[in-house]
Amino acid sequence: MSNCGTAVILHIDSTHRILEVGTGSGYQAAILSEIAQEVYSVEVIKELADKAKRRLQEVEYTNVHTKLGDGYYGWNEYAPYDGIIVTAVSEKVPPSLVEQLKNNGRMIIPIGTEYSPQNLVLLTKNSKGITHTKHVLPVRFVPLTGKH
Repeated sequence: MSNCGTAVILHIDSTHRILEVGTGSGYQAAILSEIAQEVYSVEVIKELADKAKRRLQEVEYTNVHTKLGDGYYGWNEYAPYDGIIVTAVSEKVPPSLVEQLKNNGRMIIPIGTEYSPQNLVLLTKNSKGITHTKHVLPVRFVPLTGKH
């Protein structure tokens, strides 16, 4: 799924606060920053986090905030988020991410294991905080790493 595709699925607009789990190079965070009001991105690999932060600062993306950390736990300090994008496969939806998602928010996350079929899942949280999931398409992602 393309970076723009995830933004479309989440219905991101210029008023949204977005959490990205897995900064990588910072490319997707840069794209999201052109659409959303604020982007918060968590990366577990120090070298990637440092390089992405430096790149994003060099090109003056002032609405992108990065940190080194275990994305499984999100970034509670700036929650709740209108949308959450997870860029690594998890066996289940992390409860901490569901808690950090606003009511009427949307999360896109690959679910499965490294060596089994994976599905991109859209999780929506309604106005009462009840969640619903929908399989979007089969995918292949690297595993969500960390100490969880």
